[in-house]
Amino acid sequence: MQIPFGPAFYYLANFHTAIDWLSSRYDDLLDEQERQFIADFRTLALPAQALLVRLVMRKGPHFRGSKLDYAEIGNIQAAAEPLLELGWVKHDTALTIEETLGLLRRDEAVVCFGELAPLRSAPKSAMHQLLADICPGSRAFADWCPALTDALYTLVIGALCDRLRLIFFGNMRQSWSEFVLADLGIFRYEQVPISQHSRGFSCRTDIEQYLHIHHCREDFDGGVPVAQVLERLGRPDCANPYVHTRYAKLLFLIARQLERTDDCELALEIYQRSQYSGARQRRLRILEKRGANTEAHALAQQALAAPESDTEQQLVERALARISRRLGLAASARSVHPTERRIDLSLPGPAAVTVELLVRERLSRPDAPVHYVENALISSLFGLLCWEAIFAPLPGAFFHPFHNAPMDLHSPDFRQRRAELFDACLDQIDTGIYKETILRNWQAKHGIQSPFVFWGALSPELLEQALACLPPAHLRIWFERLLCDVRANRAGMPDLIQFWPAEQRYRMIEVKGPGDRLQDNQRRWLALCAQHDMPVDVCYVQWANA
Repeated sequence: MQIPFGPAFYYLANFHTAIDWLSSRYDDLLDEQERQFIADFRTLALPAQALLVRLVMRKGPHFRGSKLDYAEIGNIQAAAEPLLELGWVKHDTALTIEETLGLLRRDEAVVCFGELAPLRSAPKSAMHQLLADICPGSRAFADWCPALTDALYTLVIGALCDRLRLIFFGNMRQSWSEFVLADLGIFRYEQVPISQHSRGFSCRTDIEQYLHIHHCREDFDGGVPVAQVLERLGRPDCANPYVHTRYAKLLFLIARQLERTDDCELALEIYQRSQYSGARQRRLRILEKRGANTEAHALAQQALAAPESDTEQQLVERALARISRRLGLAASARSVHPTERRIDLSLPGPAAVTVELLVRERLSRPDAPVHYVENALISSLFGLLCWEAIFAPLPGAFFHPFHNAPMDLHSPDFRQRRAELFDACLDQIDTGIYKETILRNWQAKHGIQSPFVFWGALSPELLEQALACLPPAHLRIWFERLLCDVRANRAGMPDLIQFWPAEQRYRMIEVKGPGDRLQDNQRRWLALCAQHDMPVDVCYVQWANA
C-alpha cells in the first residue's frame, strides 16, 4: 500500500526507495523469501514499517524495549506486534551471559548480578570473566534480569536485510545510512546516469559467492585457524570479476599469514591460486628464502617480461640481481635511478608540528610560497580534468546512486575501457584548454565525492598558482603515470611544492626527518621526475639541538 511519508519518516522513505530499486532492477535475482519480504513489508502499517527499519539500521540483533523510543512511531509494543506475527522479530530469545551483559549498563549489571558489586567500575570483559563459569548456558533476558521490567526484541531477518543491502550496494561496507548522509549533504555523489540494465551482480550465483567469501573473510579476521578457513572457502569459480577479485584478495591475505608462520609450502600454493596483485612477487621472496634460486630466477624473468606494475618491476629487479649473483650469472640490466637533488636543513626540534610543516615554514617566501600537498595536488588536477571519463556511465561501473568511484577503478582495463574519453581529456593539455576544464569542474563539482580530488586541500590560491606554474607537458606525464596503475601511483608524490608565480616555475620537495629514508613508491616518483627534468629536491632534516 502507498503510504505518505512525513519528514520524521525520512529513513523509511529511503528504505522504500531501496526496495523499489531492487524490485525493478534485480527481481530476477531475488529468491522467494526476499520477494515475499518486500511484498509483506509494503502491506504493513506505518509504525510497524518504521520500527523494522529502525531495527535494521541499528546495531543488533537484540534490543531492549526501553531503549526503543521514537516519537514518530509511538507505542513500540503495538508497532512490534505485526513484526512478531510475521516472525521477523522475536520475543525473549535465549541469551548467553555475554550477550546479556552487552545489553546492560554497569550499574544495571550490578543490580542483576550481585557478584559484580566489586567490579562496578570494571570493563564489561572483566564482568563477563567473573560470570562465565557461574552463569553457563542461555536464558531469556527476563530470566537473567528479573529486576528489570523490560521487553526484549530480537531481529530475526537481519541476514535477509543484509543480502538486500549487498544486492543494492554491491558490497557489505556501505550501509543504509548512505541515504541519510546524502540527504543531509554530508556526502554528495556524482549523479551518473544508471541504465536499467546496469547491475553489480548478473546472476544469483554472484550474490551467493560474494556472501560465501565475505563470511570466510570474517572467519579469517576473527582468528579462525587458516586450515578451517581454507576448507570452508573451497575453490569457488567466480565468473564475476568483482567477486573474483575479493576471492583473490582473501587468498593473498591467507598466504601472507601462512608466510608469517613459516608455512611456506602452503603459502606458495595459495599465492599461485590467488593471482592477486603482489602475489607473484611474494612467491619470488619465498623461493629466494628457501634457496630455490633456479626456480626463483625463472619466475623473476617471467615477471620482468610482463610486470603487473612499476612496484613489481622495482622489487623483482632487485631480487633478480641477488639471485643472479648466487647462480653466478651476469647481472641483468636494472632501471637507473638518477642522483637525487638534495637539501640539508638543521631545524630546532623535535617540534609539536610535523617536520613537513617546519620545512614549509623555513623555505616559504612571499614571492615563492610553499604548500604542503603530498599526494593531493596532482591527483586533484587529474581528477578535475578527467572527471567526465572517470564518471562515464559504462556498464557495471555504476549501479546505484552512492558510488564515490567506478567499480573498476583498480582493474587492469580501467583506462582501456575509457580510452577515447581519457584521450580526449588529456588532449586538452596539448590544445591549452585544460585550465578552463579544471576550473569549471572545480566550481561545478565542488564537494562531490571523487577518488582523486581532495577538496579540503585544494584552495583557490593553490589551484591558481598550480595552473600558472606547472608546465602542461609535466601534467601530462604525471597524469599518464596515474592511469598506468591507479592503486599504486596515487601515493608517493613529494610532500611540498613551491611556486614562483612571477617566473611561472615550481619545484617539488620530498621531506625526510631524522632517521627517515625514501620509500620505494617515492623513489619511483622521483625517478620519473628526474627522467623528464622535473625540478624535485629531497630535503633531509636534522634537529639542531639533538
